[in-house]
Amino acid sequence: MTDYFEVHERDGAARIGELRLADARTTPALVDDILEDAGSLWATDRDVPEGDESTLTVLPHRGFPGGTAEEVQASFAVEHPDVEFPSVAVISSETAEDHGTDAYAVSDVQSAMGHGAALVETVVNVRESIPADTALYFSGVATPRNVALLAYAGVDLFDETAAVIKGTEGRYLTTDEAYFLEDLEELPCSCPACQQSREEFTREDCAEHNRNALQAELGIVRRRIRDGRLRDYLEGQARQDQWLTAAMRELDSQWGYLEERTPILRDSQISAATEDTLRRVEIQRYADRVTSRYRNRFDNPLVLVPCSAAKPYSESQSHRQFHDVIQWRAHLVSMTSPIGVVPQELETTYPAQHYDTVVTGRWSEDEKQFVSSVLERYLERNEYSKIIAHVPGEGYRDIVGRVEESLDLDITYTVAEHPTDDESLANLGEALSGELKYSKREREHNTVRAIADYLLGDGAGDDLFADIQTTSRYPKIQVRDREDTQLATMVPQYGTLSFTLEGAKRWLESDAPTKRVEIDGFVPHGSVLAPGVVDADEDIRVGDEVIVEGPKAFAIGRAEMFGREMTESTRGIACEIRHVEET
Repeated sequence: MTDYFEVHERDGAARIGELRLADARTTPALVDDILEDAGSLWATDRDVPEGDESTLTVLPHRGFPGGTAEEVQASFAVEHPDVEFPSVAVISSETAEDHGTDAYAVSDVQSAMGHGAALVETVVNVRESIPADTALYFSGVATPRNVALLAYAGVDLFDETAAVIKGTEGRYLTTDEAYFLEDLEELPCSCPACQQSREEFTREDCAEHNRNALQAELGIVRRRIRDGRLRDYLEGQARQDQWLTAAMRELDSQWGYLEERTPILRDSQISAATEDTLRRVEIQRYADRVTSRYRNRFDNPLVLVPCSAAKPYSESQSHRQFHDVIQWRAHLVSMTSPIGVVPQELETTYPAQHYDTVVTGRWSEDEKQFVSSVLERYLERNEYSKIIAHVPGEGYRDIVGRVEESLDLDITYTVAEHPTDDESLANLGEALSGELKYSKREREHNTVRAIADYLLGDGAGDDLFADIQTTSRYPKIQVRDREDTQLATMVPQYGTLSFTLEGAKRWLESDAPTKRVEIDGFVPHGSVLAPGVVDADEDIRVGDEVIVEGPKAFAIGRAEMFGREMTESTRGIACEIRHVEET
């Protein structure tokens, strides 16, 4: 059971946590400056059998007590009756396992530094072997340049050892470089240690500067985690070191590890400033769900259009011009990097309205390959009587042309010079001549069903909402059954569905895949804490709608932890409850 560490916020594998010491610390954090200096870092209270680095030992360094998990509490309480500290198991990444401690220090992390694949393998092996609500401690490796990547990977605790040693050796650390002190003509920093002339600046001052730089970088990391935008920062910051970029890309290849920990929705914007954005979980997950879960329900032709800077697209000036011509005679699908393709029903669904990208008018080959592969998979799954590409030249036309050739399609192109010039819009109108309009009711019903497919699984929309009526106006659609009982509401902020109790019951009775949390014998009000969770579906992700059931209650809410984390954690909010009834 975790007594001294609790996770409060998550940004993928990165977390904001609280290390509950006499002087509480918000993680990711350094532990040196808040714990007593009690000797050598790797000293232990007992000998470790040769070759058995996984034997439970505990750091006496900086005040961490030693012994087994049970001995920790007893021995430390005798020596320090007024102060409590967490227990920390020293483990090997190859033989990591749960020892019941609050934190885990990895003994062989030094050998993984500088090697992207080795570092990722170390973090993933350990994280997958220890409880989700325990802190991961990497000692002797943190610098201002690498700590953002380490936190992004899932490391919570660090020390200043590496930064101090490099300072005493005359290495001046920044987030982008490690300078030799003798090569600096001036100090590129304004921290307290650097408030003197270069001539007076000593190696002891350099060590102090390195501490300050590391602390400052951790402050930025914590802010970015709270904002849900650590990845945006990392894509730029990791460029300062080739192995850090390699490590970030190796993490992207660990789909299971990152996807499980990445929310399905959030408020924060994705800044698509580099091609690494294409490999982000949020982007890949959206593309996968659109091409494996979404199904077009309109009988009208398909019109492919370029994306817009304004989000959602339908509110942009260019898309309003398209709509004025199309007049609901065609199904609109937007093409964009880095998202891929966005059917009009999913234009508000995260991250389709939550990204911003660099606009140059030129597409890289990676972008072309990604978007064309998504479009090809989309068209393999969805058939249309006619396909019209109302897209400009260069990248868009190249992408559509590749798919047209690959699938042996006959696509009509309608853009002369620019998609919104008079000639192009006239061509689009002529291509749709004679096509029938679909109704507002059909559009709203198909939007609700498409979102259900996206969130819950292929076919969920028809299973749940085959016979419904909708009220209010897009995008604030309310879903009701034929007896006028409200089942769900569309949430425009995320492009998701918020179920009522009646909607949850219909979901449970349907063939659509459910996401269920089993709780103990209590009636939750406001939230369910992790200790009250008996079991949870492993495919639950942060942000998912979840059905909460127990001996005394039936409820509907939204997940605040991923499924496995709910069952492993002993602290924290597992899910927020929206509606509940006693049973």
